[in-house]
Amino acid sequence: MSTELIDAQVSPTGQFDILSKYEIHKLRDESRGPQYQIFRNCALAVLNSGGYMDDGKELLETYADFDISVIPTERSVKLEVHNAPESAFVDGKMIRGIAEHLFAVLRDIIYVNSEITGDPRYDLVSAQGVTDAVFHILRNAGTFNRNRVPRLVVCWGGHSISAEEYDYTKKVGYELALRSLDICTGCGPGAMKGPMKGATIGHAKQRDKHGQYLGITEPGIIAAEAPNPIVNQLVIMPDIEKRLEAFVRTGHGVIVFPGGAGTAEEILYLLGILLHEDNKQQPFPVIFTGPASAADYFIRIDQFIASTLGESARSRYKIIIDDPAEVAREMAAGIEKVRQHRKETGDAYYFNWQLKVSTEFQRPFAPTHENMRELALHTSQEPYLLAANLRRAFSGIVSGNVKDEGIRNVEKNGPYELCGDPELMRSMDTLLESFIKQQRMKLPGKAYIPCYRISQD
Repeated sequence: MSTELIDAQVSPTGQFDILSKYEIHKLRDESRGPQYQIFRNCALAVLNSGGYMDDGKELLETYADFDISVIPTERSVKLEVHNAPESAFVDGKMIRGIAEHLFAVLRDIIYVNSEITGDPRYDLVSAQGVTDAVFHILRNAGTFNRNRVPRLVVCWGGHSISAEEYDYTKKVGYELALRSLDICTGCGPGAMKGPMKGATIGHAKQRDKHGQYLGITEPGIIAAEAPNPIVNQLVIMPDIEKRLEAFVRTGHGVIVFPGGAGTAEEILYLLGILLHEDNKQQPFPVIFTGPASAADYFIRIDQFIASTLGESARSRYKIIIDDPAEVAREMAAGIEKVRQHRKETGDAYYFNWQLKVSTEFQRPFAPTHENMRELALHTSQEPYLLAANLRRAFSGIVSGNVKDEGIRNVEKNGPYELCGDPELMRSMDTLLESFIKQQRMKLPGKAYIPCYRISQD
């Protein structure tokens, strides 16, 4: 591995081209304030785009001497990096797409802290307050286009998948773009890059020069899923819950490719929202798909959903195996229903205000050992509430496998313990074991030893 390091100054892009003196000095001061470590870690992840590391702890340790500063100029700011990864540069000059992503980090980390978190106008306890915050972060990032008809497909799936599965995601992205659909992903590699890569060819064939490749991430996972270079709009939400809400508010349909615990978390989040009584009439196409070799993954997911959330949850998605064109046709037809519904109800095309997202899906969940142990994993509650708690359980497992803080937590305190109904726990354990056998869970250390422990007491 090459760890050659580079020092450089990077000129501004986009909305940073013209700033007032107040804005310049505020950016400088905020960037060296309490948010500096988050700003620095996210910037390092962006500079590592295309690198081999998908372990946050390893990335931070490898580039322990990395530093980034905001340098005021007469009309704007520059970013100064020290000991940055060489892969972000060509002949000593930073790659333009990476520079754009770097300034997106500055925009989102500093903006959220200075303009939303401490602003009394945003009630981050109420459901509507959180939704307003999500809206303003996305609007500030320039993701909305009021004149654009619904065409944004959210693609979820693993960041570390087989070559066959990756090629399949490209084929689906290509078919989507041929039907004038855009792509939104978690912005990393694997199933988040493949659909975008395929869509670039489809858009080119249709002479569509305005394809949107929206990447939505959050500070805790960006190191494991560094933004891929195709992303032309990068948004860093403050936490996983707001990231997930951003997906379902801006997207007009969801395609799920093979993944692991993180993909299961996203599925549970989405189904939990769609199971709410207020959302039963909401058209929202959801398709699970992959090549023939991935069929078992979706069989296991489908069995788990049936045994925990029931048939009403299963009715909210379709499973299409090894047929990219059919996936695209189904998604295009589903999004047309979304367009008609939005037009009839007067809802915005670019942001789904009508979707009910309750506070159970908005409250940030800290996966401590105590919080994981106290999750209500039982069937004697509304299915959408069970989905919310299952989502938190999988969020903790993801944290213990790929996030720096979670990995250190598990190394220090041992595996997480999950407690709940025996039948439900057996279903969950079966699913997680299948992820391990299929090598869909990257776990700390060399052995496939899970970072959770099932308790049936």
